[in-house]
Order: sequence, then structure tokens, then C-alpha cells
Amino acid sequence: MISVAEARARILARVTPVAAETVALTDAWGRVLAAPVLSRVTQPPADLSAMDGYAVRAAEANAGQALRVVGQAPAGQPYGAALNPGEAVRIFTGAYIPEGADGILLQEDARAEDGLVTATDSVTPGRWVRRRGLDFAEGDTLLPAGHRLTARDVGLAAAGNHAFLTVRRRPRIGILATGDEIMLPGEPPRPASIYSSNSFAIAAMVRAAGGEPSILPVAPDDRAAIASLVESAAGLDVLVTSGGASVGEHDLVREVLEGAGFSLDFWRIAMRPGKPLFHGRRAGGPAVLGLPGNPVSAFVCGVLFLLPLLAALQGRVGFALPAQRYRLGVDLPANDQREDYLRAELRPGPDGAPEAHPAARQDSSMLRVLAGAQALVIRAPHAPALPRGAEVEAIPLDALGL
Repeated sequence: MISVAEARARILARVTPVAAETVALTDAWGRVLAAPVLSRVTQPPADLSAMDGYAVRAAEANAGQALRVVGQAPAGQPYGAALNPGEAVRIFTGAYIPEGADGILLQEDARAEDGLVTATDSVTPGRWVRRRGLDFAEGDTLLPAGHRLTARDVGLAAAGNHAFLTVRRRPRIGILATGDEIMLPGEPPRPASIYSSNSFAIAAMVRAAGGEPSILPVAPDDRAAIASLVESAAGLDVLVTSGGASVGEHDLVREVLEGAGFSLDFWRIAMRPGKPLFHGRRAGGPAVLGLPGNPVSAFVCGVLFLLPLLAALQGRVGFALPAQRYRLGVDLPANDQREDYLRAELRPGPDGAPEAHPAARQDSSMLRVLAGAQALVIRAPHAPALPRGAEVEAIPLDALGL
């Protein structure tokens, strides 16, 4: 068995990012940039007023001094002339500051009547003025290549005058569940059968990470059926299987994949849950990631290995699984030789800070426990027993959108 870190490194070692495509800004959220976004404009394009009031020469706008109001400057409608001594221009937030003005007399610090405005407080030069280029200048790099776009980033690209962006296409991920006992949700119950949860949980994970999932039909424990579905995966970037990866008589997936030309890099990882995980690829074809059949094992392995793989396929720079430290809300026993990922709820402690409460039962079939967890507490191989109040490292699932 190999370690989690070695398995992840080997999965990522030969990844080539998928091709780039151009998308409308309205479709850019969550995509990963294939090229940097350079501003096409300077923002703001001129000195602007940050408040409603009067554009003035600051040296003239002393408390009690009256100035003649010669015009107004709403946003988008510049005054269009230079400000002469003794003059003021009624101005509004976002409007160009007239030539000759160097400060803003706030409307609440002014008394206006009979075409004159009198300052009730002195004006400081440059106060309430947004200088040209305060935010960014034409040619500035607004967003780097390899960055996954947030809603804030989309707004920044729009401000930089980009209607389209160059991003990585969504990786195409095929998801194949195997097993005679597996049924799809909505089918009538059969004796000794269970409903497929892995395909749908993994598909949701793929979407959350920016991929394009395709759920394949469930494959029975039959070599020919599995082989047929494997061949239908042409055009995928990754084939994700679940089940059939262990050592039983009905665990046929690895055998079929090797017969179909896939070269398997490794099988079995020193972790819990999820030991029977494998990875490989076919020359000129997709990579394959074989997840265990137990639903919790499949999900945890998806977090640890599929999410980093999806990030690499999209050329995402600096991706790392989030990790935080929490106090334990319970005692933990010593760990054995496998790296452990305990499903844990996060509950407020006495001081309000979240504490990790690993579930008392960590069975890899218990989806309800997984759904109720907010974090995966990481236990290193041979980690000693820990008392309540000790700190542990955990992966917060909400931070991954899962």
C-alpha cells in the first residue's frame, strides 16, 4: 500500500490541462482562466467625485465663504468647462471633476441659496476625490491565468471592458457504477439490492469543481458488460468507476480495464476509508480513477483525489484542499497504520469556537453520518490517543462547496 500523499502525487504527475475556449462573461463564473485578463481601460477614467456636493477650489472654500454656482455635473455628463476663481459646480457621485477644481464641498457642509453656495466647513484639497486610475490602469493584469473565477472576479473583468474570457473547457468526467446489486433511484426495489448513491454524489462533486459529469448506465458484474461501457467512454478526460476494485470473485473492473489497454499505476492506499482505490490511463485515451464501492469511501476518495485531479485538468494554479485546526469535542483513541479521515460535526464549544465531534460510528456505508458531517478529521498513521480539547487538523467540507 502507498500513502495518500504519494497516490495524489502520482495521479497528478502526468496531467495535461484541457484545451481553452472562449465564453461569454455571463457564463464565466466558476471557470478557470486559460489566459490572464488585462484591463482595456483605466478605472476611473478621470478624477471623479466620491460624494454629492460642489466641486470647488479648496483654497476658496473656507467656512463662511460664498461661491457662485455656475453649473452642474451629474455622473456621465461632465460640466465641460474650467472652474474659474470664485466659482463652484454642483456635482454628484461619480461625475468628472471640472478642470481647476481640487476638492469637494459636501452638500451637508453647504448652504445654497440665490445661485450661491456657502461653506459651513472648510474643504481639504483632494478630499472626496477619486483620482484617475485609482482602481487600475489600462494594461494592468486584473486576473492571472490559472485562477478560478468568483462572482467578484466576473465583476472586475466586466469593469476592465471584457465581454468574453478565455477559459479552460470543462473536463468531461464519465461515472460508472458497477455491481449486480446496484439500482438507479426511482426503480422498483429488488431483493438484495441497493440504490446507487455514488454516481450522483460524485457527479455533484464534479459539477462543484467545474467539471462536466456524465453518469453511465450501471454495469452488472459481467466482463462483457463492463467492457462495453468502458469503450463507450471515448472522448472523456477521466473515467471514474465505483465498485469492483477489491479482490473478490465479482470484483472485475481492474481486470477489464487492463484488458482494454489501460495501464494501472497503483492499487490500494494506506487510508481509511478507501483502501481499494486505483489509478491508471490508456495511451491516447482517458485517465481512470477507480473508487471503492462503499459510498462513504467513494466520497472521501473523491475529495482527496478527484478534486485535485479536476483542478489540474483545468490548469488551476495553487489549488490545495483546505485544512483548518479545530479543538476536539470528544476523546479519540490511538490510530493504526492507515491514515484516517473521520466524519465529524462542527459544534460550538463553550467559547463559541467550533469543536470537531467525530461520529461514534465511522462505518463506510453510513451516508447519513456523512451528510451530517461538516469536516473530515485527519488522523495520521499511528497517531496517539488524544483527549477532548486537543487540536486536530480537518478538511472543512463547506469550504469545498460539498
